[in-house]
Amino acid sequence: MEEILIVDNLRKTFKLTKKQKKINKTNENVKVAVNGLSFQVYRGEIYGLLGPNGAGKTTTLRMIASLIKADSGDAIVDGVSVVKSPDQVRGKIGFLTSELKLEDFFTPNYLYDYFSELHKVPKDLAEKRKNMLFQKFGVDSFKEVKIADLSTGMKQKISLIISIVHDPDIVIFDEPTNGLDVITAKVVTDFLMELKKEGKTVLLSTHIFSLVEKLCDRVGIIINGKMVVSDTLSEIVKDKSLEEVFFEIYEKEVGEE
Repeated sequence: MEEILIVDNLRKTFKLTKKQKKINKTNENVKVAVNGLSFQVYRGEIYGLLGPNGAGKTTTLRMIASLIKADSGDAIVDGVSVVKSPDQVRGKIGFLTSELKLEDFFTPNYLYDYFSELHKVPKDLAEKRKNMLFQKFGVDSFKEVKIADLSTGMKQKISLIISIVHDPDIVIFDEPTNGLDVITAKVVTDFLMELKKEGKTVLLSTHIFSLVEKLCDRVGIIINGKMVVSDTLSEIVKDKSLEEVFFEIYEKEVGEE
């Protein structure tokens, strides 16, 4: 199997404000969000980062996507270093986060065209792809409606479409079904499976066991910024449920601190 993403000893810390120290009940001035994280993702698979809130999943994905700089370590995305060539990495990936904020006064049509131009997608190809994606996700009837007037589910669909306007080979999703109704969540998960069938590589973070069990070939469990285990889903669970295995690992790791 070919490694398309190699995460090598990533580390990220954040300075804590007085308010944050109070919330976290700590006297430490710095929080270690990601602590020497390493794992590999193979071409054409769906790899899931599983962990509780605050485990470091989102920070990890943001470093891989070159949105924030690591304190140390690197990620090699399809042969390109995030540290040395972040612009090249951005051209190779699609990144969707639940925290993506779409400007209220723009329309889906305008946003798609804007991001297509940003990624230098040829106009004829961009138009063909837009028609396909808008139809697939049911955006056609809303393409000239302002973002402010759309439902949460429709906004998530548009965010997803915008993240893949350039048809990237590597798609990174941070909590892709977070806050969605069951219908929209199914549309998103079905699309992730379609991406895999097309030979795309998907890296996603989640805290939802059923999503990992349904989609992922391999999974990495992150607790307190550390990779505790990374393997095929079948090898990790064996004759147990993923939820049962996760809490066994979690209790062991937290108990040892």
